Amino acid sequence: MTNAENAKERADAPGRRERSKGQRKALRDELYARVARGDISLVEAVKTMRKIAGRSQADYARLVGVSPRILIELERGIGNPTIKTLSKILAPFDLEVGVRRRPR
Repeated sequence: MTNAENAKERADAPGRRERSKGQRKALRDELYARVARGDISLVEAVKTMRKIAGRSQADYARLVGVSPRILIELERGIGNPTIKTLSKILAPFDLEVGVRRRPR
């Protein structure tokens, strides 16, 4: 099993958050819809993913194998993570780094 698969499995593990499975699914579906429409920033997507997983910043960072400082700075909008680090952060939600045209 890959690191991304392990992280996704741990993120989906029962008993780790207060939201019900149905609530998490609805939030995840909403996240994916916003990603598809291109109306969510990377910072907002990462915060949303972490909250869906029911994790603190430090816990989510450990889950995906990055430094808590990197995740904290990214969520504050001041970080400058590598593509590899972003890939790790996005992996539990089967998302990847991409390019899109800026809205006018």
